[in-house]
Amino acid sequence: MLLLRQSAVVSSLILCFFFPPLLCLGIRSFPTTADDGAFFHYTEAPEYRNGAGCPVSSTRNFLPSCDPSLVHIAMTLDSGYLRGSIAAVHSVLRHSSCPENVFFHFIAAEFDPASPRVLTRLVRSIFPSLNFKVYIFREDTVINLISSSIRQALENPLNYARNYLGDMLDTCVSRVIYLDSDVVVVDDVGKLWRAAITHGRVIAAPEYCHANFTKYFTDEFWNDPLLSRVFNTREPCYFNTGVMVMDLAKWREGNYKRKIENWMELQRKKRIYELGSLPPFLLVFGGNVEAIDHRWNQHGLGGDNVNGVCRSLHPGPVSLLHWSGKGKPWVRLDEKKPCPLDRLWEPYDLYKQVKDSVRDQNWGFSSSILVGYAHDLL
Repeated sequence: MLLLRQSAVVSSLILCFFFPPLLCLGIRSFPTTADDGAFFHYTEAPEYRNGAGCPVSSTRNFLPSCDPSLVHIAMTLDSGYLRGSIAAVHSVLRHSSCPENVFFHFIAAEFDPASPRVLTRLVRSIFPSLNFKVYIFREDTVINLISSSIRQALENPLNYARNYLGDMLDTCVSRVIYLDSDVVVVDDVGKLWRAAITHGRVIAAPEYCHANFTKYFTDEFWNDPLLSRVFNTREPCYFNTGVMVMDLAKWREGNYKRKIENWMELQRKKRIYELGSLPPFLLVFGGNVEAIDHRWNQHGLGGDNVNGVCRSLHPGPVSLLHWSGKGKPWVRLDEKKPCPLDRLWEPYDLYKQVKDSVRDQNWGFSSSILVGYAHDLL
């Protein structure tokens, strides 16, 4: 039977070679490891090595993610923002003085079009020596708590995965940097990792106390004396949740996951905000975060949440660029309509456009699909 299968595959290969448009149309219906051929669209990243003076990493007496020499970074990983995530990881490694000591915790949705298993293999193919772990986020954990937002992308359950890092990551991980998928880091991430979190605070992030805080909540919220008094004892300062250093030990001890969920449950009953996952964080932590230098989140480069217009950098030095908002640099670059600052993202992009491949021909033949089919038969 095996010889018959091998013979059939070889015959198919020969026929497809000589008569591809006529005989291989049906091959496209067989799935590959990644539905969109993602494995073949990315260039392998250079291998980055530690500089002098880096901590010696040892896993002899620890779980891989429990090594005390590690810098922990958590990010979501999904097919929609995959290109951004890969660029973000690349930027961290390129600028880190100790890239071998960076450990990535990737949170993938259970029902992503590209399964967590496929995403794991993809990351490994692009970054062969990367220290990382992929966690499966069950969307039903939060789906019943999500309310409609001004932009559909903000309703993605993965936007809320940061609420559950304390539960998902190993308990030995007591601190983590959370990064959105639309950032690039242009400085040594170790500097951000060492940010102090004092006075019992749980989060460190760039803080903006002169922002118009009222726009993040509805009139119904501000007109309700019981709700609005949450800010009576603290100055309501804005911070962007796309870049945070989180003390997970304090997070777990204070059960902050539940405090955020309480506000989300109230939002389902009485609409008190319009913007996805940010307002519950502001309600719990706004005015009570450890303020760090604004250079670590030059945010808003994607424009507003409706029009996505081009924006310029804030005054001052830059360590992290963040395309928060509607516009994403990879989309605008592909559409040949980039904003000026999108060119700063481009050097970290490891995605390669397939321009001259036979898969672009009208009959749609894909050699990768055929090879995947042959492998399954053998």
